[in-house]
Amino acid sequence: MKVSPRCYAVALMAISLAVSSQAAEVPALLKTIRDVGGKGDGNAKASAAWKELSASPAARLPEILIGLDGADPLAANWIRSAVETIAERTIRDGGTLPTAEIEQYILDTKHDPRGRRLAFDWLVKVDESARARLIPGMLDDPSVELRRDAVRLQMDKANALFLAKGQEAEAKTAYQRALASARDEDQITIIVKRLGELGETVDLQRHFGFITNWHLIGPFDNTNKKGFDTAYPPETEIQLTATYPGKEAPVRWEAATTADNYGLLDLNKIESQKHKGSVTYCLNEFTSDAARKVEIRLGTPNAWKVWLNGKLIFGRDEYHRGASVDQYQVSGELKAGTNQILVKLCQNEQTDDWAQRLQIQLRVCDGTGTAILSTNRPPTPKKDPPVEKQEEEKK
Repeated sequence: MKVSPRCYAVALMAISLAVSSQAAEVPALLKTIRDVGGKGDGNAKASAAWKELSASPAARLPEILIGLDGADPLAANWIRSAVETIAERTIRDGGTLPTAEIEQYILDTKHDPRGRRLAFDWLVKVDESARARLIPGMLDDPSVELRRDAVRLQMDKANALFLAKGQEAEAKTAYQRALASARDEDQITIIVKRLGELGETVDLQRHFGFITNWHLIGPFDNTNKKGFDTAYPPETEIQLTATYPGKEAPVRWEAATTADNYGLLDLNKIESQKHKGSVTYCLNEFTSDAARKVEIRLGTPNAWKVWLNGKLIFGRDEYHRGASVDQYQVSGELKAGTNQILVKLCQNEQTDDWAQRLQIQLRVCDGTGTAILSTNRPPTPKKDPPVEKQEEEKK
């Protein structure tokens, strides 16, 4: 059937208007999704917007990915799902993704780290060469996932040098470069082992930024778990020379230090704190050279609360869940000068063998897990010193 020039022109105009309309709608659709409330307010509108957004052509993917910047977790889930839907449909139907624009988006580290990782995964599905082209330059990337891939590549290079004869110095340098960027415990453990075999000792406490020097006071009463919500004196005042009524006897602050590579402070090794149904407060005075946003990351099998400069930033009333490095991550802001990090550590009265741990490990870092060190950080101890009462320490 022959189509008249007029009909053809009208069809082209209709397609052009449709594409133009859709392009104009993308920002509005993203806004509707980003405006959805944490309790599901606006969920119906967001669902409708997601359907329209998911029908967008692949050319709109970079713009949609940018919509992840600053999005809250719920909105981000909607937007990531739309990206997945568009990319899957495009590839299934034999279409092409805008690879050049997606690569530009990935290389712009100002964008959301999760969005950049999502974009990278789709890019390598259609262009495997992108992995070798991009990953080597991501050793210090703010995306922890992309950084991890870059560290793994650097470790592969170091391993090859390690296995070659006469390349020990080059291998050591390569491993040290990998260590400088590594943030995940499993990778760091392997790197440290290799460096040890090359005669290099690594200060893991300093690398991770674990706090090793604490002031402790306790035990206060946590019978029937009442202590978690009971505000004992350290929650309202910090006086390191003070004495307070404790669970069984008067208590006062004492200094404690851990030499554990991963900053683990085991309170069961401290006779004054080895109590069931107890509350212990752990204080660190952290000096920062500037005001900055930080993450306080801790691991503990006990119930806990954390205050930064007298402000409660988070807590969890849960016992014996297990413990691991960076188990909990909470955000705060250091001020320039001296800051007080106060942890409330609660032990319940269970007598099971697996319920006896009373311990904490805590570090201060940025969003990528890079250590932020106190300017008054003491030298890393080689072994645990004896616990000293605060008054005796001052003599």
